[in-house]
Amino acid sequence: MSTREARWPEGVPAWVDLRVPDRQAARRFYGKLFGWDFEEAGRGAAYYTTCLRGGRRAAAFSTLPPGSAPAQWTTYLATDDIDAAVERCVAHGGQVVEEVAHLDERGVERVMAILADPTGAVFGLWQSGGHTGADVVNEPGTVVWNEIMTRDVPAAREFYGQLFDYVFGDMSGPGFTYNTLEISGHIAGGMGGIPADTAQDVPTSWTTYFAVADTDASVDLATRLGGEVASPAADSAYGRMAVIRGPFGETFALMSTEEEPTPPLTR
Repeated sequence: MSTREARWPEGVPAWVDLRVPDRQAARRFYGKLFGWDFEEAGRGAAYYTTCLRGGRRAAAFSTLPPGSAPAQWTTYLATDDIDAAVERCVAHGGQVVEEVAHLDERGVERVMAILADPTGAVFGLWQSGGHTGADVVNEPGTVVWNEIMTRDVPAAREFYGQLFDYVFGDMSGPGFTYNTLEISGHIAGGMGGIPADTAQDVPTSWTTYFAVADTDASVDLATRLGGEVASPAADSAYGRMAVIRGPFGETFALMSTEEEPTPPLTR
């Protein structure tokens, strides 16, 4: 079972969403790719589309405001006190991109903020209300991993270590730097160094990995749906991975898993 009803612990990625200029195009692409159903809330420019896997919350789409940054998947880190977390962010060199927002849709409340770390990566904070974040993870069609890739790992470690009580595990090897982000003995995510020879237009960013049963088949489906391959499928110690560029230019990763899907909710 990969389901969860309780709030996520501090510092653990709790939710992901994607701001899009065309929610119907997003629904067509991601619905077919990940087997998602959708639940709409709001209207006009204030809609919020929850992506459901087997009736459980897996991710969301929201409105991309005119003139805003390009579309990207946002990782939200759980916090029990969003105002205190924002203060820590600013105190240690981060920036507030979007102020704390208290949202309530159909009686399901949540508190969110969008921040940028000192190395330029944008991420969110998520304080649970009735909406605790993802209800299902680590199985096909859901989030399986979140990581930040940065050009300044020491600065990122300093920042995130002050933001939350992370312990950094070292998984580095010849030619690459990689740390795990650990909370209370559990691995919550990763932090890697962008290689020095990488093109300068590759940004520091958080990446969302979605689990799939067959990476190669999912890559083929993504391209047939209009996506592009940003990084071809390759084997790793943790599963076969690929990076896809979606219909709005956003990137995300696919990673194979042997986890069986949880039976759908019955209503």
